[in-house]
Amino acid sequence: MQAAASLRPHRDDVRIAVGGLLGGLVLWGIGLPMSGGRPLGGAWVLVPLVVMAALEPLRRTRPRFAVIVGTVAVVADQFTDGNLATVMMFTDLMYAGALYGTPAAARRLPVVTGLLTVAVTLGFLAWWRRPEAVLIGVVTGLVSFAPAATGMLVRGHREAAQTERLRAEQTALLAELDRTQAVTAERARMARELHDMVANHLSAIAIHSTAALSLDDPDTTRTALKTIRENSVDGLAEMRRLIGILRDAGEDTEPVAAPTLAGLGALVEQSRTNGLDVRLTVSGAVTDLPAPVELAAYRIVQESLTNALKHAAKGRVTVAVDRSDERVEVRVDSPYGDRDGPRAPGSGAGLVGMRERAALLGGTFEAGPDAPVGKVWRVCARLPLTRLPLKGVTE
Repeated sequence: MQAAASLRPHRDDVRIAVGGLLGGLVLWGIGLPMSGGRPLGGAWVLVPLVVMAALEPLRRTRPRFAVIVGTVAVVADQFTDGNLATVMMFTDLMYAGALYGTPAAARRLPVVTGLLTVAVTLGFLAWWRRPEAVLIGVVTGLVSFAPAATGMLVRGHREAAQTERLRAEQTALLAELDRTQAVTAERARMARELHDMVANHLSAIAIHSTAALSLDDPDTTRTALKTIRENSVDGLAEMRRLIGILRDAGEDTEPVAAPTLAGLGALVEQSRTNGLDVRLTVSGAVTDLPAPVELAAYRIVQESLTNALKHAAKGRVTVAVDRSDERVEVRVDSPYGDRDGPRAPGSGAGLVGMRERAALLGGTFEAGPDAPVGKVWRVCARLPLTRLPLKGVTE
């Protein structure tokens, strides 16, 4: 079906054929030949005219065939009285041959017609030995070389426009892919921030509210409510910080400070208030670190303490931060054992978020039981200091 459609004449080509044929018939009917005294007079002029009109519908579908047969027809027309419509349709076939033909044929056609024009000019000069012979070469160039060269130029402009159009489409596609990736990365970043900021406080609230409801003891209830209030206030403050990040900051809006490793002491103290036995050790200077590295290290410690609060067995949780010239290593060890279930429900996205934070900085992340030490669950992240962070991890 597609092959049949491609061979179907274009309606504009059919109109050109009908118009050329009718125009040629009118010129012949009113007795307006191009010349006289040719070997074939009278109605013989209609033969090349009809052949040329029959070739016009093939100017797009079979341009090479149309040019070859049209050349024979226009040469035959020179033996008749001649018809202007026949010559005009031949120039259109030459133009279409360069425009719609194969790339190789389009390149050859102006060269061949140019050489033909030169050969005709020199031949008639040698035969007639008169300056008027140059006019024959000019006419030959006008009906053959000029249309072919024009078709080649138009073809070149069309191909250049098509190339630019494809390039623009590819650029738009790449821009859309970049935009989609940026949106996806931003959504993942916001999900990590939201999870890491709120999960710790909500887990503590869930655990202490369960204790307050389970134990009928005023002192325990008062302590649990105090812890719940502290975590609620801190959670609201963290939520305000996240909202400040998401909003478009105006000129009068102060920038929201991101947590730093200098705040690990307060984070550990809060975990102790929530019921964890935590010990913090820091080796090396943890100041003047790249902001993405410092934020990732803080969030990994925060999420590890949240998981320990929900899942760890009784015992001490150790947090170790070691800074060297090339990297920052964060290690959190917590005891684990057989439990009926977590103290508070979780989304299961904590380990995924920590692994993503480390990967975005070109670091490594490991989490799992550490057999040589015993029943200890170890979280270990190594974040390099020499690699620039990827776009979208500065918050």
